[in-house]
Amino acid sequence: MQAAPAPPPFAEPAVAAATAPDRGETLHALLRELYPVPRSLTGDGVRQTLRLLQQRLLPGLRIHEVPSGTPVLDWTVPAEWRIRDAYVATPEGERVVDWHAHNLHVLGYSQPVHSWVTLDELRPHLYALPAQPDLIPYRTSYYHAGWGFCLSQRQLDALDEPLYEVCIDTELDPHGSLTYGELLLPGDVEDEVLISCHICHPALANDNLSGLVVAAHLAQALSQRPHRLSYRFVFSPGTIGPITWLSRQTPASLARIRYGLVATLLGGPGAFCYKRTRLGQADIDRVVAHVLRREGYPHELRDFVPYGYDERQYCSPGFDLPVGCLSRTPHGEFPEYHTSADNCAFVRPEQLDESLALYEQVVQVLEGNQRYQNQQPYGEPQLGRRGLYGAVKGQGNPREAEMALLWVLSFTDGQHDLLAIAERSGLPFAVVRRAADQLLGADLLAPLPAAV
Repeated sequence: MQAAPAPPPFAEPAVAAATAPDRGETLHALLRELYPVPRSLTGDGVRQTLRLLQQRLLPGLRIHEVPSGTPVLDWTVPAEWRIRDAYVATPEGERVVDWHAHNLHVLGYSQPVHSWVTLDELRPHLYALPAQPDLIPYRTSYYHAGWGFCLSQRQLDALDEPLYEVCIDTELDPHGSLTYGELLLPGDVEDEVLISCHICHPALANDNLSGLVVAAHLAQALSQRPHRLSYRFVFSPGTIGPITWLSRQTPASLARIRYGLVATLLGGPGAFCYKRTRLGQADIDRVVAHVLRREGYPHELRDFVPYGYDERQYCSPGFDLPVGCLSRTPHGEFPEYHTSADNCAFVRPEQLDESLALYEQVVQVLEGNQRYQNQQPYGEPQLGRRGLYGAVKGQGNPREAEMALLWVLSFTDGQHDLLAIAERSGLPFAVVRRAADQLLGADLLAPLPAAV
C-alpha cells in the first residue's frame, strides 16, 4: 500500500444540502423508471438498466459482456435468457396470467413452451402464496431446466377451465453473454472502496432497485468532488455476477480493496442492519458501527453468515475481501420480500434519502480516517505558541476542540487511527479529524501508510 498524503483541511461532505426534500424524490423517480424493465441474470433488461445509469448519472460507467460458456471460478457463465411473451389463456383467448401485466408472472429463466395442457398438467408449473393470497411470488429456475408461472393464490383458485393454452416465448442463447457494469473513480491514493449491488431482479423495488439507485447517486456525488480514496462500483447480477467479476481480477487489483459494502434493501421502512465481514474485524466493520451509533440511527449489528447477498462471494476464504453488507431490514424478514408487494409504493423517497445520507456519512469517515505519527512525542508540545489555542477558540465548542488536540497528540503513536481516537475519547469523528488537520498544519503530525 502506498503512503497516504496529508489530506486537505477536513470538510463535511454536503450531506445536509443533499438531504433536501427533493433528493429523495429524485432517487424515487429513478427507481420508478427502472421498475418496469424486465431484468434477469442476463439479457437486454440488464443492458437497458446499465445504459440508463450511464446516460442519467454515470457517463464513465463501463459495460462489460462476458460470453456464455466462459468458465468463472467453479461456475460457468449461463446461456443468455431472452423473453418476448408469456401467458396462460383460456380456449376463448382470455389471458388469465400475462407476463405483460406483471414481470413476476413468469418463472425466471423458463424454457420455451407453447402447447395446450389440462389444468391438472398445468398445476405443477404454477407458483402461488397461500398465506398471502393477493400477492405474486418471485421465483426463478436459473440453473435447472424448467418452466412455470407465478400468480396470486386468488388467480390460482379461479382457474376452472379443463384446458389452457400455455405460451412462454423465450430463448436460451448459448452464444449470448452476461452483462455487468463497473465504475472506477480514482482518488489521491490507490486504496479502494468497493460498493457492489445486484441488478438482476425484475419488478422488485426494495430488493434490487433501492440499492442500485443509492449506489448510483453516491457514485455521482463522489465523481463531482475530490476524494482521497479510490472508489469502485460494481453493478452485476446476483451471485454469478460477483463470481464473474472476481474471476477477472488480478491479485494486485484485489489487494487494493481496503473497504467494501454490498448495498441492498435500502428503501424499506425498517431500521438499518449491518452484516459484518467474514472475520468481523475489518476497518469497514468499525467505521459502519461507529457511524450508526454516533449518528443515532436505529440499527442492528450482525455477525457474518455464509448466506445472503454477494458479500459471501467477496468474503469467500480465498479472496477474504473486507466487504460487509449495509441494508435495512434483511432479506426474508419483511412480508413483502420477493413478492409483488415489493413495489414502488413500498419504497418511500425519505427512506432512500436517509440510506444515501448514511452511506455518505460512512464515506466521510473512510475519507478522514488515517494513522499519524506524533512528531513531538516527548512531552506535550506547546500549542499556544503555534497558534492552535487561538484556532480552538473560534470553534463552536472550544473545550471539545481543545480536548481533541490533546487526544490526537496522545494517541498518534502509529498504532491508532483517528477512528480509534474518536472511539476512545467519545468525541465526534469530525472534531478529531479537524484537530488532526490543525496539528498537521503545525508540523506536529506526519501521515503514515495504510496498515497492511
